Amino acid sequence: MTPERRENELHRIAVTGIVWKEEDGVRRYLITQRAAHKKAWPLQWTVPGGGMEMDDYVHDEPSYQNPESPQWYGAVEKTLRREVREETGLEVDDIRYLMDVVFVRHDGVPCLVLSMFCKLAGGTIAYDADTADHAWITVEEVGNYDLIQGIDEEIRAVDAMLGSA
Repeated sequence: MTPERRENELHRIAVTGIVWKEEDGVRRYLITQRAAHKKAWPLQWTVPGGGMEMDDYVHDEPSYQNPESPQWYGAVEKTLRREVREETGLEVDDIRYLMDVVFVRHDGVPCLVLSMFCKLAGGTIAYDADTADHAWITVEEVGNYDLIQGIDEEIRAVDAMLGSA
């Protein structure tokens, strides 16, 4: 089935972060449960993230200013830091690209999601209204949760990359 196209070049851009920490030699990954009121994937488990907004960069000094348009570097990282902080109260660092995924929402909006992974830098868990619960899991535990499609494979991919580092 090919979804109906709304606009050929218009995409919603989102960024997600697989947050990891290591304690006592065990690597754990943060997953969060979406609130029951969410339209998409209510009560399913996922990782923190959300949509990029112009406010994530436009109020900052541009990295470069040219006659055509200003340019900002680091906007994706800034968006991810904001989303993780808003959804969980946590701070992250060592942000790295994992992969991208595209899909078309039920309302016809095409979405590009940049999946990143990052290390826990600090903070205390504090949910926003869109988060019902959280868990720090090992890669072996991903099958114990009703994760949104693909999140399990992303966590496994991060674990394999970190295991070889």
